[in-house]
Amino acid sequence: MAPTSILFYKDVGHSQEGAQEVVSLFGDKGVFDGPKPVRLLERLITLANLKEDSIVLDFFSGSATTAHAVMKKNAEKAKHSRFIMVQLPEEVSDKKKDQGYKNICEIGKERIRRAGAKIKADSPLTTQHLDTGFRVLKLDSSNMKEVFYSPKETAQQDLFALVDNVKDDRTSEDLLFQVMLELGATLDSKIEESEVDGKTIFNVADGYLVACFDQEVSDEVVTAIAKMQPTYAVLRDTSLVDDATATNFEQIFKTYAPNTTTKIL
Repeated sequence: MAPTSILFYKDVGHSQEGAQEVVSLFGDKGVFDGPKPVRLLERLITLANLKEDSIVLDFFSGSATTAHAVMKKNAEKAKHSRFIMVQLPEEVSDKKKDQGYKNICEIGKERIRRAGAKIKADSPLTTQHLDTGFRVLKLDSSNMKEVFYSPKETAQQDLFALVDNVKDDRTSEDLLFQVMLELGATLDSKIEESEVDGKTIFNVADGYLVACFDQEVSDEVVTAIAKMQPTYAVLRDTSLVDDATATNFEQIFKTYAPNTTTKIL
């Protein structure tokens, strides 16, 4: 749809309307300065003529008005468009910190939660299947120590201090998302968790990727992963409980999942 050269406030709202919308969501608190009105973003979305499963990307998310507008449009038009909000973690004023938000990202996340809940509360009969969930990811350095990328530069006397390739402060979820990126799984893929022998197994995209990053993984866990016959199976280099399990690892996959590609971090 060709846009007109001027967007009148009677059609798309104004800055005061945007501020009032935020206040109504946060309970009479001015947590964000200069938010765009939802009607403006709805108009831009209409001009873009979104398809059933379009993705709307906002590199300057701010208070996440764009996400609010996408969810509202989905509710009104029964669509399944998705959003990607990108925002630097800019610090907010001391007054806003006192309200519990240390940076703009925190405000945006809370607005999406509250806006989604309000959209569902306003139209409970037509929004039963409306997906207002979202996943929060932060950019960081690699999860792996330098030795993982440049083993030739590591001296022999340093090897005992580098038994594990993974940085000490990284979680299993950190490793999972790194592996998802490396192996081509989209970051919005469905992730299911299960437990075998006390260890957490992640199943991404219905068996595209299965991973376990816990320590002391036994033959039972390895066998359970192999029986799922994933496209990719990933474990940590230090995961296997003993040498016998490490020796059996390849044979277990040859027996139960010969077409699975295995990867060790």
